[in-house]
Amino acid sequence: MSANLATVSYIGATILFILSLGGLSHPETSRRGNLYGMIGMAIAVIATIFGPRVTVGGYAWIIVALLVGASAGLYAAKKVKMTEMPELVALMHSFVGLAAVLVGFASYIDPSTPLEGAAKTIHEIEVYIGILIGAVTFSGSLIAFGKLNGKISGKPVLLPGRHWLNLALLIIVIVFGYCFIQAENTDAGMIPLIVMTAVALAFGVHMVMAIGGADMPVVVSMLNSYSGWAASATGFMLNNDLLIVTGALVGSSGAILSYIMCRAMNRQFLSVIAGGFGAGAPSAKPAGDAAQPEGEVTPVSAAETAELLREAKSVVIVPGYGMAVAQAQHTVNDIASRLRAKGCNVRFAIHPVAGRMPGHMNVLLAEAKVPYDIVLEMDEINEDFPDTDVVMVIGANDIVNPAAEDDPSSPIAGMPVLQVWKAHTSIVMKRSMASGYAGVDNPLFYKENNRMLFGDAKKMLDEVLAALGA
Repeated sequence: MSANLATVSYIGATILFILSLGGLSHPETSRRGNLYGMIGMAIAVIATIFGPRVTVGGYAWIIVALLVGASAGLYAAKKVKMTEMPELVALMHSFVGLAAVLVGFASYIDPSTPLEGAAKTIHEIEVYIGILIGAVTFSGSLIAFGKLNGKISGKPVLLPGRHWLNLALLIIVIVFGYCFIQAENTDAGMIPLIVMTAVALAFGVHMVMAIGGADMPVVVSMLNSYSGWAASATGFMLNNDLLIVTGALVGSSGAILSYIMCRAMNRQFLSVIAGGFGAGAPSAKPAGDAAQPEGEVTPVSAAETAELLREAKSVVIVPGYGMAVAQAQHTVNDIASRLRAKGCNVRFAIHPVAGRMPGHMNVLLAEAKVPYDIVLEMDEINEDFPDTDVVMVIGANDIVNPAAEDDPSSPIAGMPVLQVWKAHTSIVMKRSMASGYAGVDNPLFYKENNRMLFGDAKKMLDEVLAALGA
C-alpha cells in the first residue's frame, strides 16, 4: 500500500471515529456508533499493517500480536459480566498507558532514525511527555481497577502534606526533564528518563488512592481522557497522524465527560483530584458534623410492594449499582412491561453518576431491552416526582439522598439528586441499612412515605413479579 493510500485510509478511519462518537451520544444510535467505530478501527489496522512503514520481516510479529490481542478481547467480551464492566474499562485504560511508556522507550533508543538539532529536541520532548502521561495513566488505572473490584478499599488515602508531595513530584519531573533534554547521548538520557517514569508511576498511585469511592465514575472518565492523551503522545513519537487525531478525540471527549459528571455531582474537577470524598461508613458524629438521620424505618414485603405497584397509575424506577450486582435488570424490565400492559405509566430515572462508570445504568437497561423512550435523565424527570404514585429505588443510595439539598453540612451538600422523596410513596430496595459508596447516611430511609424492601434485589424482585401475576 502506497503512502498516499494509507493517508486516505487514515482520513476515512478518522471520519468513522467521529461518526462513532456522534452515534454513541444517544442510545437509539449507539449500535450504529459502535459499528462505525469497529469499521474505522479495522481500516486503521489494515492500513497500518500494509502501509509503507512495515517491512516484510515484521509481519510475523504483527500476526502474533493480533492473535494475542484478539484472543484476549474475545475472552473478555464473552466472560466479563456487566457488573464488571467498570473495572474492565479501567484495566483497558492501563494497557493504553503501558503502551505509551513502552513505545516511548523504544522510540528513544531506536537507532534507525538519528536526529539532530531542533528535531532531536522536539522528539525528546515528545518522548518525555508521552512516557509521563502513559506512566500516570498506567498506575492510576491499576489502582482504579483495584478499587472498583474491591481489592483496594474505596476509602481515600490522604497522606499528610499530600499537596506539597505532589508539588515536589512535579518539580522532580521538571528538573529531570531538563537533564534529559541536555543529555549528550542515549545512555546518559536513560537515567533521568527512568527516574521520571518511576516518579510518574508513584504519582498515578498517589493521585487515585487519594480519591474516594463516590468519585470513581469521574475517575474512570478522567482516566479515559488520560489514555486518549497518552495515545496522542504515542502518535507524535511514531509520527502517526491517525494516533494523534484519535487520541485527541478520546482525550477531549473524556475531559468533557469528566466536566459534565463533576457538574452533576456539584464538584470541582480539582477537588476530585485533591481527593477526600467518599471516606466510607461514617463514624460517631462529633459536634458540628453533618446531621444524623433520626426516626424509624418502615419495612415492606414483596407482596405489599406488588400491591402498591398494582394500584399505582404512575411508577418511576431508579436503578443503582445494587441492581447491577444482583443482575436484576431483566426482572426489572419484566415488572415494567407487566405494569405498562395494565396501563400504568412506567419510567426509569437515571442519575449521571449512578453505578461505577459513565452510562453504567443505561448499558444495563439496554441489555435488558428496556425501551429507550421511557429511560429519562435526572433533569428530565425530577419535576415529575410530586405527581408519581410509587418510586422504586433499586440499590441506589447517594443519588437519592435528600441531605444533598437539606443539610448544608453534609459531604454531598449541593449535589443534584433525584428527588424521590417527593413521590406519594417511595420503596428503597437494599440488603441492609449500610451507607452508600460515599459513606453518607441517607435520611430518605426514615421518611414517613418511604418503605424499605430488604434482601437481594434479584430475589425480592422475582417475588414482586410473581405477586403481580397472581
